[in-house]
Amino acid sequence: MSFTKGTKGTKGDALIVAVRCEGRGDVKVVVKPVNSSFQLPCVDGKVNTTYNQLALAGAEKAGTVAVSAPTTVTWSLTVGRGDRQESRHPGERA
Repeated sequence: MSFTKGTKGTKGDALIVAVRCEGRGDVKVVVKPVNSSFQLPCVDGKVNTTYNQLALAGAEKAGTVAVSAPTTVTWSLTVGRGDRQESRHPGERA
């Protein structure tokens, strides 16, 4: 499934992609405006979540997000834009 041609963002914004899944298999996400992709392993009976901030050149451009997963997986996707945040290690405070 592909979602095409969203609106352009502001230069300097990060593209934010969050995915949740449950079931046996993997969800693969391809983000065309920034030529990036990632995979999320999914498990029966457990909801897995990943949150990716793509602060890369071209993140402000309109583009396409493509998702593929086997029929054994239920998934959801949220895409947005926002200010770039510095990376932190889990549990680290601002």
